[in-house]
Amino acid sequence: MKSIMVCHCIGICISCSSNIETSQEKRPFQRDWYIHKIVENVQAVLCFLSGFYGHFRNWGSSLEQRGSCYGMPNRTGIGLLEPDAAHAVQMLLPDYVDGNLSALCVWPDQIRHWYKYQWTSPLHFIDTPDEACNFHYKRDCHDPHGLKDMCVAGAIQNFTTQLSHYREGTSDRRHNMTEALLFVSHFMGDIHQPLHVGFTSDEGGNSIGLRWFTHKSNLHHVWDREIILTAAKDYYGKDMDLLRQDIEANFTDGLWREDVTSWTDCSDMFTCVNKWAVESINIACHWGYKDVESGETLNDDYFNSRLPIVMKRIAQGGVRLAMILNRVFGDSEEDEEAAST
Repeated sequence: MKSIMVCHCIGICISCSSNIETSQEKRPFQRDWYIHKIVENVQAVLCFLSGFYGHFRNWGSSLEQRGSCYGMPNRTGIGLLEPDAAHAVQMLLPDYVDGNLSALCVWPDQIRHWYKYQWTSPLHFIDTPDEACNFHYKRDCHDPHGLKDMCVAGAIQNFTTQLSHYREGTSDRRHNMTEALLFVSHFMGDIHQPLHVGFTSDEGGNSIGLRWFTHKSNLHHVWDREIILTAAKDYYGKDMDLLRQDIEANFTDGLWREDVTSWTDCSDMFTCVNKWAVESINIACHWGYKDVESGETLNDDYFNSRLPIVMKRIAQGGVRLAMILNRVFGDSEEDEEAAST
């Protein structure tokens, strides 16, 4: 069977500089440079957010393009997928991507402005009240017209439920399943990008213009791509595979190894998406918006203090995407029930 690259579509890119050596000893977050299994079947780890965010490939396939690097799918998610899930993903992807989910991770961004898919635009984010620094599903999960469930948290639930009917299988249904798979993978990246759960008035930081080192950007783009692209350039010689390996190493046998179980600790999808959205708005408040003024220049201090957070969110998105796919495509009734509730 072809290998499945599960890469989450999160969204981050890079640019900037900091005179730091790119030697192995200088790589951030490194503890042991060896990747071991954290659970049975874990071999490679993150594709960069099977989306996710998996999205390594999309975060960095071109360091200058793409919108979100949390779309850096978890290319290493293959090791996190159980056989039934890996087979289902393989069957749903078109042949031309050769089992690489990350190759299509940015599709939801590409089609959101097409007439047919304009309704999906509000599904990429959550607007919360300014300075409230909390998320309440009933209050916040709606589109600009007040239509409920039309936010990234609602979208993940909806498309996960669709995927849970995979085995019922007509050709029309399978076509819809492929779209559902791409949406879930991408939105798992979005919900883990803190500024996708941001303040209403500034559109998640999009209207906070600033400079990232020497070039113009905005706060949302800093978290979508600038931080990761800068890390790739300064620490990894623009080699996104090396960056991905560092992230993998830290949740398989490094800094986050003891945290992985808690990352997937949620009994049903409503509980899960609420937990993830709350995490993101908390990070947005305490790390994203904090001490940032429109028009200012963000540089090493901001980059160095926020990079570990971005890396961890990418890892969490990848692990959690694999959890969802294992649940929806699992062979037990318990898995299916957990995925569809």
